[in-house]
Amino acid sequence: MARITYIEYNGTPHEVEVPNGLTVMEGARDNNIPGIEADCGGACACSTCHVYVDEAWVDRLPEMEAMEEDMLDFAWDPDPVRSRLTCQLRVTDEFEGLVVQMPEKQI
Repeated sequence: MARITYIEYNGTPHEVEVPNGLTVMEGARDNNIPGIEADCGGACACSTCHVYVDEAWVDRLPEMEAMEEDMLDFAWDPDPVRSRLTCQLRVTDEFEGLVVQMPEKQI
């Protein structure tokens, strides 16, 4: 289990515990956190679970695979360093303290 903080675009934080094995996207969905739509349900077929990871976490997360990188081309205002798709981030104990911020909108 890892405590993850999701920050809405307006600055509202949501700190929740997400069980290991779920994705960061599923943690947001299961806790009714606004700002992550996840239209494809986690299949990496859309970009509506896009977030900006806190700079302190950029190098601590698993490397991005090509499919995620390709889908980020469709995200709203992607950041070349901080953008990730939460459906591709599977939670482990090492995610304890992760902070992600939602973009202004999902497309």
